[in-house]
Amino acid sequence: MNQRRIPAVFMRGGTGKGVFFHGRDLPHQPAERDPLLLRLFGSPDRFGLQRDGLGGASDDTSKVAIITPSRRDDCDVDFLYGAVGIDQPVIDWTGNCTNLTAAVGPFAIQEGLVPPVDGVTRVRIWQANLGCRIDAFVPVRDAEVLEAGAFTEDGVPFTSAEIRLEFLAPSAQSRGELPLLPSGAVKDSLQVPKLGEITATMVCAGDPTVFVRAASIGMSGREAAADIERDRKLLDKLEAIRAAAAVRMGLAATPEEVARMKISSPKIAWVGRPAVYRTEAGEEVTADRIDVLARLVSGGRLHHGLTGATAISLAAAAALPGSVVNEVARTLPGLPTRIGHQSGVLAVGAELSRHEDGSWHVDRAIISRSARRLMSGWVYLPPAGISGRA
Repeated sequence: MNQRRIPAVFMRGGTGKGVFFHGRDLPHQPAERDPLLLRLFGSPDRFGLQRDGLGGASDDTSKVAIITPSRRDDCDVDFLYGAVGIDQPVIDWTGNCTNLTAAVGPFAIQEGLVPPVDGVTRVRIWQANLGCRIDAFVPVRDAEVLEAGAFTEDGVPFTSAEIRLEFLAPSAQSRGELPLLPSGAVKDSLQVPKLGEITATMVCAGDPTVFVRAASIGMSGREAAADIERDRKLLDKLEAIRAAAAVRMGLAATPEEVARMKISSPKIAWVGRPAVYRTEAGEEVTADRIDVLARLVSGGRLHHGLTGATAISLAAAAALPGSVVNEVARTLPGLPTRIGHQSGVLAVGAELSRHEDGSWHVDRAIISRSARRLMSGWVYLPPAGISGRA
């Protein structure tokens, strides 16, 4: 492999963007692969801009996907997802990005890994980070992936063709770690320093997420980014709740470890009853269009909407009797939950079952996204290589 230039494809998936590589074109050992990818993305950048790389200087645009033919009989390709640090020399391989997952099917077809079938081509994806299968149903016409269509996705400025994603048994329990309810309870009381007792529901489906009622932290669920980013006290409060939840979920030994080790899981979101609000683009969303209000903080900032993985966890929580989400959502059995977020509305379906031992499991989650191939070609390392300055 010529490490001076590596073939790559730049793709949009949902409201995110990332660089796609064939696994054959990258080093197999993480100790060699990760520094190479960090340099290609322009990380770490102490200015937080990734000016000398492919990264887009935000959590939504600093992503990497590694695709390989699957060795599993029930899957076509394996998908390894990495969240590339911007100002830190770290790639987080522990989770998934539902947005970027939408681009895996089109990539696999366009790169010849899966033969196209006119109408709809099913691409069976093994999500290697989580250890679960995702089926992508990609529209195809004349053996080409269809990108144009009437599907609208809040947070994406143009219409596209709809790609349906079906997550099969998406609970992280499939990888032998966290069950759907890591604490074993549908609702928990967290003892948070300086805040006292906070009632929360902790779910691990798409992403480990802690949900609290908006009213319990003095919020409404209709907040905009400007309301959150200038409120340092609120962000500190949310981080304290998240750290306490991480301990209860078994993701950290102490709240202090969450900060020291920069543990990014769980995410934290607050939910409220349906109410009219305006999106970040100024559009009015009426209460009858949604079943629940939700706001998500990720990386110390209000997310522009919801990650698909968090939306799956929220839909699962909405279907759990007695959860803090279920108490405020008006989700009807068998129908998707319509989530009102900062960029608009996202509908997510979750099918749950209860086993004989009383434990809850997510059997399937369904979400629609879109994707588009933005560029393909070569990505270049600088003359000084991976570690040094030119």
